[in-house]
Amino acid sequence: MTAPLVLDASAVRAACGPLAAVDALAAALVAGLDPGADLPRHRVPLRGGEFLLMPSERAQAYAGIKVATVAPGNPARGLPRVQASYLLFDAETLGLRAVLDGTALTTLRTPAVSVAAVRSRLLAPLRVAVFGAGPQAYGHVETLAAVVPLASVTHLVRAGDGVRIGTARADEVLRAADVVVCATSARTPLFDADLIQDGAVVIAVGSHEPDAREVPAALCARATVVVEDVATALREAGDVCLAVRDGALRTDDLVPMRDVVTGRVQPPQDRPLLFKSVGMAWEDLVVAEAVVRA
Repeated sequence: MTAPLVLDASAVRAACGPLAAVDALAAALVAGLDPGADLPRHRVPLRGGEFLLMPSERAQAYAGIKVATVAPGNPARGLPRVQASYLLFDAETLGLRAVLDGTALTTLRTPAVSVAAVRSRLLAPLRVAVFGAGPQAYGHVETLAAVVPLASVTHLVRAGDGVRIGTARADEVLRAADVVVCATSARTPLFDADLIQDGAVVIAVGSHEPDAREVPAALCARATVVVEDVATALREAGDVCLAVRDGALRTDDLVPMRDVVTGRVQPPQDRPLLFKSVGMAWEDLVVAEAVVRA
């Protein structure tokens, strides 16, 4: 039996860049992948946090599972809050084929999903405003830049470097932004809905809990709201769940990402486009395949 391929973080990044990841995800959806058929995420409580188990299978070649740990106390220890490993198996024999650094895989695939979902609305040069200071915040900037030239990038923060949230300067940045990225651990909205221009794209990736949100319900009421999968969003996406609860959004208004990527739905240009992602197992599998094949 052949020993499995072991790919650390640097090997994952070297094998598949941001643009290749975007293209792999889009190609999978165009080829007929149905996110709604994905296996659900499983949460296992632990004393120090929780396991997140994310299995998926594709008929062509592989099955896989990401085992992620979420340890809320780790930032105070100088350690990552989320860590992960990815196991890739042959779909028929279920023999282990590769072990990937799951943290690097997540950092690669999450912004790739976002950009694949909104790419049709990205017109150069982009003015980007970013909430967050972690790997996903910077990963989204890198992935956007791989697809469209950027005119400017402004980091909006509560403390530390950058433009402070709630200041006049921050409001000015948001009003001018073509793309707003929300990649934080916030549980309440980061900004007022009226600061977002009608043609802007807002990407929210910071939570996968039904009671936490980064964007206000009023933005959901104005925007075309695109999600990876409707049922998953209604179960896990607080930005969506709470807007529905508040009466600002109807479930029938949610647009599956696959419909946008395949061109079946073309979001209107005169409304904001909000992409809300919670992260799904099929995305890890598609990008893991791209990494291993490279």
